[in-house]
Amino acid sequence: MSRTAARSKARAAARLAAVQALYQHEMEKTPVAALIHEFHHHRLGATIEDAEYAEADETFFDDIVQGAIARAEEIDALIEPRLQGWTLARLDKPMKAILRCGTYELLARADVAVGTAINEYVDVAHAFYDRREAGFVNGLLDAIAKDVRI
Repeated sequence: MSRTAARSKARAAARLAAVQALYQHEMEKTPVAALIHEFHHHRLGATIEDAEYAEADETFFDDIVQGAIARAEEIDALIEPRLQGWTLARLDKPMKAILRCGTYELLARADVAVGTAINEYVDVAHAFYDRREAGFVNGLLDAIAKDVRI
């Protein structure tokens, strides 16, 4: 595997783990430092119940988790107006986590191309949802990207 492919795979694993971490944070109110410690030592690259988790870019994972939580109010203010009559409270928690991580990355990670960020979170959505919901993620993140990336 090339170095670029390995980095892409590690970042994709970090994105999926970040969505899982944000979900856990919302469900259990786990403090951020404890959450990151748990993922570093027990999830990223681990084998759990015969499922092997890919090695993740830990620095990238940390940035997404810490940034999405720290900037939650700003992120939610970008997401909510695009829900077309829905509220964030009405969305299920995995969808909120996907949208929050994706929005954070669009806001704060100028080193990641818009298309890459959107496609990666659409892929994460496919892990949890059917095609319709993945299309929703695509459309919402695309609209946000048009506002936050010039």
